[in-house]
Amino acid sequence: MRKQRILAIILGVCMLSGLSCEKILNHRSLKLAHGLPIDHPVHKSMEFMAKRCAEISDGKLLIDIYPNEQLGREREAVELLQVGSIAITKVSGAVLENFAPKLRVLGLPYIWRSREHQFKVLDGPIGELLLEAPSAYRLRGLCFYDAGFRSFYTTQKGIHTPDDLSGMKIRVQKSKTATDMVNLLGGSATPIDWGELYSALQQGVVDGAENNPPSFETSRHYEICKYYSLNEHSAVPDVLLISTRWWEILSAQEREWLMEAVHESVIFERKAWAEAEQKSLDVIKAAGVEVIYPDKTPFMDKLSGVFDQYKSEPELYDLILQIQNVKADSVSSSINPSTLTQ
Repeated sequence: MRKQRILAIILGVCMLSGLSCEKILNHRSLKLAHGLPIDHPVHKSMEFMAKRCAEISDGKLLIDIYPNEQLGREREAVELLQVGSIAITKVSGAVLENFAPKLRVLGLPYIWRSREHQFKVLDGPIGELLLEAPSAYRLRGLCFYDAGFRSFYTTQKGIHTPDDLSGMKIRVQKSKTATDMVNLLGGSATPIDWGELYSALQQGVVDGAENNPPSFETSRHYEICKYYSLNEHSAVPDVLLISTRWWEILSAQEREWLMEAVHESVIFERKAWAEAEQKSLDVIKAAGVEVIYPDKTPFMDKLSGVFDQYKSEPELYDLILQIQNVKADSVSSSINPSTLTQ
């Protein structure tokens, strides 16, 4: 009797949705969890990926998305991935360096000469190497998403030179690379979880943070921080990860469907990101945020010795040199002030 009731419910779903019962009963669902809000361009790109995966596979491979830290914060999501409780997550490369040390190169200050340089590196052999780096930790990289250039935003005063950071507590991700960078610039790096940052800024636990324009805007941190200095010290990409346990479960055909959707989502995401970056700058300016375009040279000078610190790690240092030697069209900034409404 119970089985008959279940089959009747499935038949009803089929009739209402217009899908065949064969599709409803013969599909695989992958659970994807992340911490971003639903209006963030990266979330929208993952929605696009899920839609395309369903279309490409004719409904046989589905991706269910859980945004807004519904299933845990970034590091918790990675741990769930490792045990196979979820299949896919999106994390910042800065968080992932704690699992795969080679990925520290992604967050090094001023290692990317331009967005074009970064894309050329990440879309090539070096990018493939970095996506494979976490495999020993039961994690497999699927792709890199553009996460823009990170800059400082503060509550009490604008940052025009590194000297302005002196004595200021700046929130950073739980990343040694980010911590070292802020401390070298003269600030006091303070690791705080993303979900706790709004209240930390509001209560004066920290004096500021650093992030890209869409994250600054969608988090509504601009309601508290009225200064945004586009010094663009780093450009840590987001990494889409799959659990190796789930990857091994997928058939060759399912992997093909998934990767086709992933690659299409990268193209979608880069366009969505560029549009969101401009929109976010317009929003924060309209909200009264002072957007500052500082000379980057003093910041670069202050951090000029960072790469040399890795000479004691030959494999990592060689990777740094390889990235620096990749040729790409160079631009001075990912954001051109002349194209923005002042």
